[in-house]
Amino acid sequence: MPTEIYRDAWGIPHLRADGTSALARLQGRVTALDRAWQLEVERHRAQGTSASFLGSSALAWDTLATRARLDDTARRCFAALERHDPETARWVRAYTDGVNDGLAEGARRTPEFGATGLVPGRWEPWHPLGVWLATHLLFAGFPAKLWREEAVRCLGEEAIGLFATDGPGTSGSNGWLVTGERTVTGRAVVAGDPHRFIEDPGVYQQIHLACPEFDVVGLAVPGIPGIAHFGHTGPVAWAITNAMADYQDLYRERLRRTADGGVQALDPDGTWRAAVRLVETVEVAGGDPVEVEVIETGRGPVVVGGPESAGTGTRPQAAVSLRHPPRVTERAGFSALLPLLRARRVTDVDRALDLWTEPVNVVLAADADGGVLHRVAGVVPWRGETGRSRLVPAWEPGHEWRGWHDMPRGDVENGIAVMANQRGPAAPLGVEFAPGHRAARIRELLEWKQGWSAGEMPAVHMDTRLASAALLLDRLSGLDGLTPGAGALRDVLLAWDRHMDADSGAAAVYAAVRGAVVRRLAAHPVFAELADAPSAYPEVFLPWLALLPRIGFALEHLLAADDLYGVDRAAIVREAVEEVAANPPRGTWGDTHRLAPWRATPGTPYDEPGLAGDHDCVLCTSCVPGLTDLSARGPAARYVWDLARRDDSLWVVPFGALGVPGSPHHRDQLPLWLEGELVPVVTDWDRLTKETPMAAEPYAAHREAVHEELVEGFGAVRIVPLAPGADMDVVHGWVSGERASFWGMNGLTKEQVGEIYAHMATLDTHRAFLAVKDGEPVALLQTYEPEADRVGACYAVEPGDIGVHLLLAPPGSTGARAGWTSALLTVFTSYILDGLGRRRVVVDPDERNEKAIARFLRQGFVPGPAVVLPEIDLPDVYLPEKRARLAFLTRPVQPGN
Repeated sequence: MPTEIYRDAWGIPHLRADGTSALARLQGRVTALDRAWQLEVERHRAQGTSASFLGSSALAWDTLATRARLDDTARRCFAALERHDPETARWVRAYTDGVNDGLAEGARRTPEFGATGLVPGRWEPWHPLGVWLATHLLFAGFPAKLWREEAVRCLGEEAIGLFATDGPGTSGSNGWLVTGERTVTGRAVVAGDPHRFIEDPGVYQQIHLACPEFDVVGLAVPGIPGIAHFGHTGPVAWAITNAMADYQDLYRERLRRTADGGVQALDPDGTWRAAVRLVETVEVAGGDPVEVEVIETGRGPVVVGGPESAGTGTRPQAAVSLRHPPRVTERAGFSALLPLLRARRVTDVDRALDLWTEPVNVVLAADADGGVLHRVAGVVPWRGETGRSRLVPAWEPGHEWRGWHDMPRGDVENGIAVMANQRGPAAPLGVEFAPGHRAARIRELLEWKQGWSAGEMPAVHMDTRLASAALLLDRLSGLDGLTPGAGALRDVLLAWDRHMDADSGAAAVYAAVRGAVVRRLAAHPVFAELADAPSAYPEVFLPWLALLPRIGFALEHLLAADDLYGVDRAAIVREAVEEVAANPPRGTWGDTHRLAPWRATPGTPYDEPGLAGDHDCVLCTSCVPGLTDLSARGPAARYVWDLARRDDSLWVVPFGALGVPGSPHHRDQLPLWLEGELVPVVTDWDRLTKETPMAAEPYAAHREAVHEELVEGFGAVRIVPLAPGADMDVVHGWVSGERASFWGMNGLTKEQVGEIYAHMATLDTHRAFLAVKDGEPVALLQTYEPEADRVGACYAVEPGDIGVHLLLAPPGSTGARAGWTSALLTVFTSYILDGLGRRRVVVDPDERNEKAIARFLRQGFVPGPAVVLPEIDLPDVYLPEKRARLAFLTRPVQPGN
């Protein structure tokens, strides 16, 4: 069958092809058409180059990605994939070919590229692996080890337990499985919602992939082929949550520089061994480039500090290296992806997950025959106990990795299995887990009735009971001697049903009191040294090291502890409730608890909606207590997989299927997501709408022309300003050809050509245009002020002169016939001499380009002198020395002028 694209009523893509590679290529193409800007963001993040177009705000991430050698790890993992699993390597390559197809096809229609002048980059086969690594580098929260090190240094060993909780920067999720004995159909249901930082467009892409080998619906990660985390093949479905395992180690390093400019690291055997050392340059849009020193020891890349900060290694801000499984094993887990798509039973899912690497997940799966699976999947190293929670000295033996843990399995109890980042089957693999409130509440709700249907599951998704409020409310209940206002406020909270509903005034009061408690605890002198600790570390780690969020998320532990370093918690709670009583919230929880997604896309703004829920609710819309009520994290999708009939399954994402601003499917699911409604999964092809190939839109149709002219016998010619982003496929194709060797850009990549024209767009003295005939580009025209160009040094520039460079499209590419070149030159000279009011045109073709010289002379240009144009070597452009033949065309003097 040919490749086919269908859409449902929500714009969700349903794709089918005659083989896995063709389908992967189609998935890549459609993802690029639907999420072009998002893919560019992710590709740049994976390479550590996002600051080159997002600006200095992205520099902290790029520095980490560069120092951690993410791009190099992705290349190594793909090379290993080609050696050991060539089928998957071909499949990944097909996906990136499709991404490139889609970027080339859609860049002209993507507003972000036209607005910014950016050039969509080319995807290489290892880029999906890089996107995966970049997405999950901080997923396991290795910077929490920096926090623990500081907490112990400032407060002692007991601080680890006091602050142990699901801290900022980690991502939780809910998931549950109900077996057939508890459903109305007698078949299992798998449901849940991944909690991630909410992004617009979303981090998950609803998609349907079908070929003769499989037919799967699920939530894909844009930039990654297949469906990794949440999928339904018809006979089997699976879902994951973060296992909260610890599989990344940090080592304090002792480093020293050598006389030849190298770096050495002290190994456990007492030997100073050479470390890898590189210097990379990170470009910053609107700023100066930044040089980043990259050092890699025998443990791994150094991500904090360097030789000068190593000292004695007694402080964690000394050089710190990162060791993580993909760098060690050269595996990113992609070999699991095709077997997952082909799975028919839970045993197939189980075998596929044996190939999983990271992130380490808890998995639930069920099949139509009654099979269930509850296991942990991933790679976790065996090593010493200290390394699991703290930094360890690289120069001491005993901290090496000594193999890999077997992955634990969990049980299905009373027909129910729940995963919500709590201690469970993954407990032997981790250090900190989410409090058990979400998991306990989900089980409580599911046990409430026996006969569940898929359509009833969203009620569980939206539960707002906040069990973690109990300790603070208990502290409140024990207070006496409050002022009347504070006493009344306390009474409101003690009567509150403990549901964080958006329309609840009591929930707003609770959040205000909680925030005041957190701020007062964070300001206590006993924590002062810990509050200053983050200043010693790179900016990218600050969410894990900031004191106030740490106290906010660990508030239960801090209130429950027998002793908190002598802090009078009763006094702090009293002061907090009096503070809020003096200035109580005047609205409801939803008035301040609003969605605050991250948007790389310069899209249209919208009113950020109020939300129900809170960090420890099943409806986990997380804010940072004491800092802000805004929610940047929450359910990045919701799903309900029905094993009785797949088309009774449901799903929703926070915004919509498409990442194109202005599209009807950009944010059409947001109202449903807010209300807890899900849209039906549709897999019946007869109920879908086939997407007919789009008729080619006239090139640059929406770009205002600076000149239009009807050429008799040839048609209308439009001259439009060049868009450095949207036009680079065309322009690079022209200037990189052998026939354009005199143009001086042979050998440059599309990105390099784009950078040249993006720089030109910033100049007042140089302009670039495309000529378009019959909706197709036919020539590149550049104009310049001779006195601002190297040509101006080679002849006597006169007032009214204008320089011109001209490159015609390759012969035959536009269907042109005899006389076309002359007609086009007439259009150009008409625009320049009459439209711009210039007196004389100067051209400077290479003296070896006899065809161009003859063409200008036939057009009436007068030959000028042969000159040598000097070499130009600037930060933005390099032009080699050029021997040119000048020629001039002067506008005829009109009678009376």
